[in-house]
Amino acid sequence: MSAEPEQKQLLHLVFGGELSSLEGITFKDLAKLDVVGVFPNYASAHSAWKAKAQATVDQAQTRYFIVHLHRLLDPETATS
Repeated sequence: MSAEPEQKQLLHLVFGGELSSLEGITFKDLAKLDVVGVFPNYASAHSAWKAKAQATVDQAQTRYFIVHLHRLLDPETATS
């Protein structure tokens, strides 16, 4: 029985909402932010982000973002 090495968890947050203006990243109403979820790797976060971005393509001022939580929790992972 061979044990597979455990992959390091690299948490990512996907969230979005309506921006006040296309000129910056200021949300119109923080109470209406859509927190899609926290994901264990970039690939799954990107998949969730893409689905939300495509679902809101007709809403010009709605944007979704991926935040690399692992970089905030463990700054040493920022270079890996």
